[in-house]
Amino acid sequence: MEKSEILERAKKYIEEEKDERFRKEVEELVEKEDMKELEDRFYQTLEFGTGGLRGVMGGGTNRMNTLEINLATQGLANYVLKAFPQKAKDGTLSAVIAYDSRKNSDVFAEATALILAANGIKAYLFTGLRPTPELSFAIRELGAQTGVVVTASHNPPQYNGYKAYWDNGAQVIEPHDVGIIDEVNAVKSVKTISKEEALKSGKLVMIDKEIDEKFWAMCKAQLFRPELIKEKASSVKIVYTPLHGTGAMHVEKVLGDLGLKVITVPQQREPDGRFPTVEKPNPEEAPALKLAVELGEKEKADCVMATDPDADRFGTAFPGKDGKFVLVSGNQMGALLCEYVLLSRKELGKMPASPAAIRSIVTSPFCDYICKKFGVKMHECLTGFKWIAAVEDEFEKDGSENYVFGLEESYGYKVEKEVMDKDGVSAAAMCAEMTLYWASKGKSILEHLDDMWKEYGFFEDRAISQYFPGSAGKEVMAGIMTKLRAEGLKVLGGKKVLEIRDIQESVSYNPEKPAEKSKIALPKSNVLQFVLEGGTIVSARPSGTEPKIKFYINSRTEVKGTLDEAKKESAESCDLISKEIKNLLENAK
Repeated sequence: MEKSEILERAKKYIEEEKDERFRKEVEELVEKEDMKELEDRFYQTLEFGTGGLRGVMGGGTNRMNTLEINLATQGLANYVLKAFPQKAKDGTLSAVIAYDSRKNSDVFAEATALILAANGIKAYLFTGLRPTPELSFAIRELGAQTGVVVTASHNPPQYNGYKAYWDNGAQVIEPHDVGIIDEVNAVKSVKTISKEEALKSGKLVMIDKEIDEKFWAMCKAQLFRPELIKEKASSVKIVYTPLHGTGAMHVEKVLGDLGLKVITVPQQREPDGRFPTVEKPNPEEAPALKLAVELGEKEKADCVMATDPDADRFGTAFPGKDGKFVLVSGNQMGALLCEYVLLSRKELGKMPASPAAIRSIVTSPFCDYICKKFGVKMHECLTGFKWIAAVEDEFEKDGSENYVFGLEESYGYKVEKEVMDKDGVSAAAMCAEMTLYWASKGKSILEHLDDMWKEYGFFEDRAISQYFPGSAGKEVMAGIMTKLRAEGLKVLGGKKVLEIRDIQESVSYNPEKPAEKSKIALPKSNVLQFVLEGGTIVSARPSGTEPKIKFYINSRTEVKGTLDEAKKESAESCDLISKEIKNLLENAK
């Protein structure tokens, strides 16, 4: 990009940005003529995509800042006013806004609320930080038409994000996502009012305990065995970390009300957007749970739990026979929870007619085998919990099936119907009950997981991520996907490819007979899947929110001899596949 064009964009931004902190950053860069940094900040405009906004905070069009938040919110307001014309006419439109512990989250949330209020949309704003699942719950509870949560979820501290929700309590999907994007791109001016004026007019309403208490009650109401918890709760010790996020007040409250002993990692209990004790506040990654595991071993806990900053993701670890804690993957915990929910419904006579579960396409098929055992239909959907919510929404509208469980491999689970997003708080409560249940049967969670593998097959899951930041990153990732499509792999990791699923093209085919294609009934998405002999599935997917491409390996090995033999066979297979993927990524740099 030419120097003159970059400087012109910077000048325009300086004129439009009302937040002095972000404006000053750019002014100083212009003064120093730091063209490398300026180009990174202005080579593109931070795109309001189907998942909203997410990016590094700072001044510039390619950064998360007040100007970008304002433009996004005005676009959202314009779309909502058109989508609900009668409510707009009656003045009964409303929205709910929540935010997490990240730097600037409170500022961005208040700016969002005031713009919505200025556009005649009543804005319910939480008085303090709240988790994403509570935002989803509040939209449904208050009968709002839209909602926003300001969070970058599990990303590093320099990031923030903005996720838009619809009246069903789920993140927006088609056609609303595209409609909002069009409105955001068309914004010429932004309406706003002062906080004092908004409060006085009744267009800004502050909310807190009245929603909290209902949310807590809902989480506890999902449990199957309150008598068991009442009787045995004191025998279980849980170590928990909110990773400096929103989870502490909710997880501690819900589990505490149940009588469970919860020890929260003291260094990570208080909200802190710097996340000083972790590189990334992501419960999917072992380093984030290091302090919790150390405390768990010291306290001889029965379970270690973690939630990410907005408490939608839920991670766990359990002690082995030697007292050392073993991290449980998202797919493994999903299978454990799925089986516990289904067996509990069956044992207690609470299984509905036409029961159905939902998982994303990159999630392990482990739960498919569990669902088959209990007579539950498993549905696949695109990656992202909004798609799980969309399938469930279809169930609610036509009454064809009854939702019983939803999961995705990235540590997301939903046991309830009242929330239309993944929920780390209710997952924590259900996990605690599950731990008690198997303890009452004389088994630890890890021992029961071994039993599940012997019954359903040994499932191993691996993920390989490669970041491609900067202006050239998108091109590199696009090149990788183009190459994979063009080559139509016939062998991967020494195993024959039986089927290629191209979700972008909505087709599946045998690479030996590429002309013979079958239709895939899923919305288009840039995902490729390779189904190998033996049942292993390898998926390739560029992220929609980060500059990275991710490969998922979901391996299944029949346990014919010992479990250790099956694990060894699986590891060797996954190693070969991983090596080939890493070579592909290395050559693409």
